[in-house]
Amino acid sequence: MNNVIVHLEIEDGIVSNVSFELLTKGRALADTLGVKLEAIAAGYGLSHIDEQVFPYGVDLLYLADDKRLVPYTSLPHTSLVVNLFKAEKPQIALMGATSIGRDLGPRVSSALFSGLTADCTSLEIGEYHDKKAGKIHASLLYQIRPAFGGNIVATIVNPDCRPQMATVREGVMKREIRDPNYSGQTRILDVSEYVADTDFVIEVIERHIEKSKINLGAAPVIVAGGYGVGSAENFNLLYDLASVLGAEVGASRAAVDAGFAEHDRQIGQTGITVRPKLYIACGISGQIQHIAGMQESAIIISINSDANAPINAIADYVITGTIEETVPKFIKYYRKNSK
Repeated sequence: MNNVIVHLEIEDGIVSNVSFELLTKGRALADTLGVKLEAIAAGYGLSHIDEQVFPYGVDLLYLADDKRLVPYTSLPHTSLVVNLFKAEKPQIALMGATSIGRDLGPRVSSALFSGLTADCTSLEIGEYHDKKAGKIHASLLYQIRPAFGGNIVATIVNPDCRPQMATVREGVMKREIRDPNYSGQTRILDVSEYVADTDFVIEVIERHIEKSKINLGAAPVIVAGGYGVGSAENFNLLYDLASVLGAEVGASRAAVDAGFAEHDRQIGQTGITVRPKLYIACGISGQIQHIAGMQESAIIISINSDANAPINAIADYVITGTIEETVPKFIKYYRKNSK
């Protein structure tokens, strides 16, 4: 009761990266609050899930193993989570901001009247002073995310309803093992106690998943372009540079909206979050939404004709100049010095 719980996403018996990241953050939040970290796994053939999650500091794993729970469908998974939360009353509940989390999270929060903050970029524990009511709420979850079109970073709190729910996209939080030998407990759930037979009315007959050919999350070097690149043709310069560096090409939302690059390459609050060793930002102004998706890069190089571009404030190196002038020189001198 009043613990931190993480909903695990599982595909073919493997826990997703975003779930491991949430377990890492959940463990830190639980330590701050002095409570247990719990996790819920729902699917089929989950006999080895405990071995995957216990090293991240999970104290209690709820295991719902039923063939009817695969693949994910809304009704049974919602009923399972809602009824489990009603029984266990977690203080904080975290889910991935994935296609599943974006379907499941709002359904659960609506059923429990708890509210939910989507696409958080940071989660912390702190107090909230309600001046109108003259009351101080201690140990609340700060749910932090860009708001109002990215013009501000909002800290959202929920002092009255439980659980405090938030979703986080993959790559936003760090993934760290707590202790390889950490030992937790597993509680097997009788699915029939939480899910009515009528919730299984929808059956998936055939399922096709096409995985993206672009893997920005695993790229050690990223060359990213913004609206300042100027055109889809100029983006070819970024592909040339990426080819020389062995890098992947990313884009800001403005560049994607302008048709310079496909959506799968979008980096930022509404795209993917990355942590490469080297991030080369070309013609990117540096709006909050984009910064949220790449600010954890080890080294950031900004190439921009505007010396006062906001992204320059977080860049390790700033090159003032046009893409057409600078990128070809990058390619020329890299080839020359790498021989």
